Amino acid sequence: MPIVFSHSRGTEPAIDVPAIGLNLFVRLPPEASGGTYCFIETVNAPGAGPPRHRHPQAEIFRVIEGRYLYEVDGRRFIAEVGDVVSIPGGTPHAFRNVTDAPARQYILIAPALDAAGFFTELAAVMRDGIPDKAALNAFGAKWEVDFLGPPLSHTDGPTD
Repeated sequence: MPIVFSHSRGTEPAIDVPAIGLNLFVRLPPEASGGTYCFIETVNAPGAGPPRHRHPQAEIFRVIEGRYLYEVDGRRFIAEVGDVVSIPGGTPHAFRNVTDAPARQYILIAPALDAAGFFTELAAVMRDGIPDKAALNAFGAKWEVDFLGPPLSHTDGPTD
């Protein structure tokens, strides 16, 4: 696995996706690992999170600030500061910030995703809010993401 030197100083530009309350920073782009993985930081607004979805990449999340409700393959649980959650590629999942302040996570994605391209394009697709299913599915087909349902709601709770 070829790794090249990289130094993220936290000055990378934010990618904002207001429709899902997301600010995202690419801390290690795919080319730094020869496409093996990428590393991003996300800031999720209170009550916010992505729609339920799945994709071929595995993800490893580490909660840095706040609390999240996760749903992984139908199982719901709370993840707090310091918790690490690994989600195998192809597994349906979603999460939501369950605090009244912004929450933050680091996410390692393997194999690497062009996170800057993906989230910039997602922001454009969602510029007027969450788009209709056809537009979301067209975007998803390009990026190999299946959108499976709405974001987790405030009435969803842990199952274990």
